[in-house]
Amino acid sequence: MQGSFGAVTPLELLWNGWRAQYVTTAGAAAVPGQSVFTRILASGLPDTETHIVHRGEHVFVILNAFPYTVGHLMVLPYRQVGDLALLTGEETAELWSTVTTTTGVLRDVMRCEGLNVGLNLGPVAGGSISEHLHVHVVPRWLGDANFMTTTANTRTLPEALPDTAAKIRTAWPTAEPHS
Repeated sequence: MQGSFGAVTPLELLWNGWRAQYVTTAGAAAVPGQSVFTRILASGLPDTETHIVHRGEHVFVILNAFPYTVGHLMVLPYRQVGDLALLTGEETAELWSTVTTTTGVLRDVMRCEGLNVGLNLGPVAGGSISEHLHVHVVPRWLGDANFMTTTANTRTLPEALPDTAAKIRTAWPTAEPHS
């Protein structure tokens, strides 16, 4: 078979249809100076459509629309800032308190064996949306790195985002401590 990928066999091509939305909408509807998160918050859409699973006073939690693995959440301030030093004391306290809660919720809901928690500050650090800092909280399981990501740049997600979001919303504690 000859195509735009050169000479390949049918087994070398894997369909990864969910990525089409990401590729075709990257940069679409961009508003100068507004992150995708700011646009989501201003959209007026219900949380069930935007995959926001928790709203606090200063921060919110949203499912990553293009996750590394099922249950990949992001915790971020409502206010669009690109660096930790720009957060207020209240935002900082609630951000880290909510990250802690998020790790517990993911352990309960996803039955994961571990978690990756981190930030990419600035474009050179891998921050694809560097103008609006966000803390990634990614569930991990023993043996979850498989050949699909390594050889085919493909991720397998065994559950639809709305289903995951509903489980997380249900498990979210109703009373959270705020500093």
